[in-house]
Amino acid sequence: MKIYLIGSLRNDKVPALGNDLRDIGHGVFDDWFAAGPEADDCWKNYEQNRGHTYMEALDGLAASHVYDFDRKHLFESDVGILVLPAGRSGHLELGIFVGRGKKAYILLDDESDRWDVMYRFAKVCKTKEELFMELGEG
Repeated sequence: MKIYLIGSLRNDKVPALGNDLRDIGHGVFDDWFAAGPEADDCWKNYEQNRGHTYMEALDGLAASHVYDFDRKHLFESDVGILVLPAGRSGHLELGIFVGRGKKAYILLDDESDRWDVMYRFAKVCKTKEELFMELGEG
């Protein structure tokens, strides 16, 4: 099973979870995490230094490369796991799994101060152990 991990570039739980999933035999896409916690700011600065607005940058070559790479893996994956906290686009990525009828999970970070009814579109798990049980690994 190929799993697409979704989370914040600043969430160090993402690579740890990815390694745990690999250890039990899953293919995992979390390559986006390697860019580091400053990746979004660096892209923004790179584009602004060239005089680009956000909309121009979004249509630019740098954004296209990242988008195409991530989209390929998103569409090839069987399962999406949103690891909170996550960036703004993470909910959109998980929504693609829901919309395509694929398995979608949300791993809460703690007792969330954010209450969101629409999380019911996915299976919400409070712990990694609960997530692994849901994946049939526990």
